[in-house]
Amino acid sequence: MKNQTPLEFITLRSEIGYHGRAFVVRKDTLKLPDGRETIYDIIDHPGAVAIIPVDKDGNIYFVRQFRPATGEVLLELPAGTLEKGEDPLDCAAREIQEETGFAARTITPLGAVWLAPGYSTEYLHFFLATDLYPSRMNADEDEFISVDEISYGKAVEMARSGLIKDGKSLAGLFLIGDKMQENKLNL
Repeated sequence: MKNQTPLEFITLRSEIGYHGRAFVVRKDTLKLPDGRETIYDIIDHPGAVAIIPVDKDGNIYFVRQFRPATGEVLLELPAGTLEKGEDPLDCAAREIQEETGFAARTITPLGAVWLAPGYSTEYLHFFLATDLYPSRMNADEDEFISVDEISYGKAVEMARSGLIKDGKSLAGLFLIGDKMQENKLNL
């Protein structure tokens, strides 16, 4: 790969257009590397976690919930938005209890990704949760969730056939793929 000159984008102005429950929408005016100016609409999000809960038999716990933006009930890994200043590990421990009714004795970070870098600041942290035990926390008032226990192999089949459409869930399956196939998890 050739050495490339760094591209310099300079934020000239940033205006808040909307304050929502989970994020802010802002309009940023940027100076481009060639000197022109342009406007970007940005969703300013506090970040989130996605948890891959795996039981002693190697099954993964997914949640089904209605997503208004899609108009569909989606099968997804448990996930949640970080509260201001919250450590992602603490958020993962809270969300697994709220959404699945289980807690995990072991929660292992797997990495993080930008969820939609073209228009959002949301950075998604992935965690593997093992050594599960029943522990229910009250779900959020607007969450109506059911829990499905699915083997890794079946989940991959469902992803390939389009039954799992959620991007974070597809990324999570990818992140644990080698470990699940080689049975390298300490379950």
